[in-house]
Amino acid sequence: MTPRRESVAPGQVSVWDFPRPAIAEPCDRRIRIEHLGRVIADTTRAVRTLETSHPPGYYLPQDDIAMELLRPAPGRSLCEWKGQARYWDVVVGDTVLPRVGWSYADPTPAFRILAGHIAFYAGPFDRCTVDGVTVTPQPGGFYGGWITPDLAGPFKGPPGTMGW
Repeated sequence: MTPRRESVAPGQVSVWDFPRPAIAEPCDRRIRIEHLGRVIADTTRAVRTLETSHPPGYYLPQDDIAMELLRPAPGRSLCEWKGQARYWDVVVGDTVLPRVGWSYADPTPAFRILAGHIAFYAGPFDRCTVDGVTVTPQPGGFYGGWITPDLAGPFKGPPGTMGW
């Protein structure tokens, strides 16, 4: 089934105009993650990934992440574009958010820019923002895109969208 594009309002872009295959590019928007009163990450030096039908994923430089709150998590996965991912838990006090971050230690040549960066699912955290605007997590639980009001969908992720 081919999805019906949402109308694009002034100031919006459609995720259906994003490229396939995916790309990664520098992004100077302010990306901030907060949880249980702690700033997990705050940067204007992110890398965003863009792919048709997906809201952007944001990869944050480790220098701008409170790495003392992260610990390696078990498991690996393989992305057809980026290579092998490893996972990260976030630990704030007695609270553990398991496998909420992922990174590519040795990304494919087209995605070398992601080395030294970690992406995070927005859903488990108290607040994730792009330029001060709270994001909506990409639906579904598998993909890690961040939806902001400047994007028009529909977005891949909910049941029935895997074939998009």
